[in-house]
Amino acid sequence: MSLARLAPAVDPDADWSLPGWVYTDPEFAAVEQARILRPAWQIVCHLNDLAAPGDFHTLDYLGESVVVVRGDDGQVRAFANVCRHRAMRLVEGPAGKAKKLVCPYHAWTYDLDGRLTGVPMRADYPALRLGDNGLAAIEVEVWRGFVFVRLERGGPSVAAMMAPYDAEIAPYRLEDVATISPVRARHRQVNWKNVGDNYSDNLHIPVAHDGLSRLFGKSYAIEAAPWIDRMVGDLVDRPSANGWERFYQAHLPIADHLPPAYRRRWLYFKLWPNMAFDLYPDQIDFMQWLPTGPTTCVLREMAFAVPDDRRAMRLVRYANGRINRVVNAEDTCLIERVQAGMASRSYTAGPIGASEVCLRSFAAKLRNLVPEARLPHAPPTGWSDRGT
Repeated sequence: MSLARLAPAVDPDADWSLPGWVYTDPEFAAVEQARILRPAWQIVCHLNDLAAPGDFHTLDYLGESVVVVRGDDGQVRAFANVCRHRAMRLVEGPAGKAKKLVCPYHAWTYDLDGRLTGVPMRADYPALRLGDNGLAAIEVEVWRGFVFVRLERGGPSVAAMMAPYDAEIAPYRLEDVATISPVRARHRQVNWKNVGDNYSDNLHIPVAHDGLSRLFGKSYAIEAAPWIDRMVGDLVDRPSANGWERFYQAHLPIADHLPPAYRRRWLYFKLWPNMAFDLYPDQIDFMQWLPTGPTTCVLREMAFAVPDDRRAMRLVRYANGRINRVVNAEDTCLIERVQAGMASRSYTAGPIGASEVCLRSFAAKLRNLVPEARLPHAPPTGWSDRGT
């Protein structure tokens, strides 16, 4: 089923969660990689991280390595990080700078636009045509200054997915932000979907996150658009009993570029199927959860901010980090315990409340793409080869 044709039709299983086996089964993991994740957009970096020709960033996921590079003509392009000669990886590390992309194995050389321009002992390759052996291009999109790639076509653009909230996001000046925290990878012993489910789960906030409850009071709210979830909480005036939370409440500077209603708001968006960004008055955090196996994933995180050298802003950003360090630890404990429960044969699918609109939206899209996800238990091995 094409992701481009996926529509939020009536879901006969709308009142039920995804069954536990889809969070542990290797065959399901392979199917969802092909149908869901390869056609999905993934963030790589910001344009300001590719300021000059030759600046590059990489993203490794789903067995692929992608390099995004700014060319001599100023254009940003994405390529498979694979030499066309013997499949050697061309560049290593999350970021760097190169005048040309030179293979470290046999020194085949590619210009920054992907063209193959240099081959030692060229006459030794009678079948070689330089023009036919440039780097394999990967689709790239720039949305509000952020660079996204996807391995295969199959759905709307990032801009189209974000369109319902574009006006709300515009004041944050995402095009102007600078990186304040480079890419960090955190490995988790959970299926990637468990991370996303937890991110959009509204009912666990008052139960499991005392800090967020102190900060937001009862203002926390969620909603689901076709391709994006929105969560929001406004800081209350009552001073928190926690020191870092109280410091943040008391010393958060006014962000002049934001409308007054946004200046004490924490705004969260989850973009289909595995990315999220948190818009704070002081900074913007991006996160994606990439599968590394049926029951493991890696959280790739980075942080940005509109340039602001005020001491109070630097201190508040530090406080933000201390607050969210606790939230992340709480969430890690939760999702690891949920992952363990998903392995139990006693668990099939659980009921979803009417208020859990984000979980309903995600499950409906996934069931449309992989209908076997409607089954309470895994079908016999080889089901994916027999078609749907």
